[in-house]
Amino acid sequence: MSTQNRSSSRWSIVLAGGDGKRLQPSIQKWLGYPVPKQYCTFAGTRSMLQHTWGRANQIVWPRNKVTVLGRTHQPRADAHFLGQSEEGTFIFQPRNCDTAPGVFLPLTYVKALDPQAVVVIFPSDHFIFPEDPFVETVQRAVRAVEFWRDRMILLGVRPSHLEPDYGWIAPGGILGWSEGSCIRHIQEFVEKPEAPDGERLMNQGALWNTLVLVANVETLWKAGWTCFPEVMERFEQLRQSIGTPVEGSVLQTIYHDMPTRNFSREVLQPLSKQLGVMELEKVLWSDWGRPERILETLQAVGIRPTFPTEIFKEVQPTTKLKAEVEVASTVN
Repeated sequence: MSTQNRSSSRWSIVLAGGDGKRLQPSIQKWLGYPVPKQYCTFAGTRSMLQHTWGRANQIVWPRNKVTVLGRTHQPRADAHFLGQSEEGTFIFQPRNCDTAPGVFLPLTYVKALDPQAVVVIFPSDHFIFPEDPFVETVQRAVRAVEFWRDRMILLGVRPSHLEPDYGWIAPGGILGWSEGSCIRHIQEFVEKPEAPDGERLMNQGALWNTLVLVANVETLWKAGWTCFPEVMERFEQLRQSIGTPVEGSVLQTIYHDMPTRNFSREVLQPLSKQLGVMELEKVLWSDWGRPERILETLQAVGIRPTFPTEIFKEVQPTTKLKAEVEVASTVN
């Protein structure tokens, strides 16, 4: 993408603070020691985190990227930083308090530096193929939020099967359009539904929530205050200390008793009426939270894994997944 399309008032947040506990046994067998999945290279030559940085850098200037990592990851992260002098700002959260603090910690820094910005949130454990239509869809969502500054937009993807580990979004009426992409109201948002609800949502044409979110900084900041003021009080203390000698000590202090909060369940679900959803089309998307998903996706796309396949559960791609790969391949 040409640099003229990237605005200095656009920022990205890369979420890389999790430990990926469900994948740890497989990674331990593979490498002989535990490594959070975002630092692993499951195929090719780049880790999941490096792939995510690459996508984010096509949408915002690299210097306008904030990556949140776990404090215990620092030795592994330091190796990733070699040669990455333009990878923006890195923040080490003192401890993992689930996804809501994981979002609002880096958002605090963006708000301190550029309070009127539009921010794009990227989880670092997603497989996306091909990347070009994904980047184009995110760009359309960014331009839509620049127009509707009080509206937050999620990217959703058409499900291939009933998946209880994902959030589900039931689209409603048309909110508007952005360069040919339809943006819909959200009729219902259900995080990790039980099987009966999941079947109902799938039959209604609901989408999987990718957790790729585009929002105005101030709108998302207000959403936090609406949902958990006791958490936002802590981040407001941090915001006021950024750039001062006490910044580090304030960060440690606010995390000493930081509540655990889930972003999807405690922000997106209750505030679904303030959201819009844009469907991610002609893209194969997978949240690599389980070993069988990684192997199934790589087998379906025809990419040779870097790990011994016997370590991960052997599966055959579903007919639906094969069809999705064929559709995605026609985009290239």
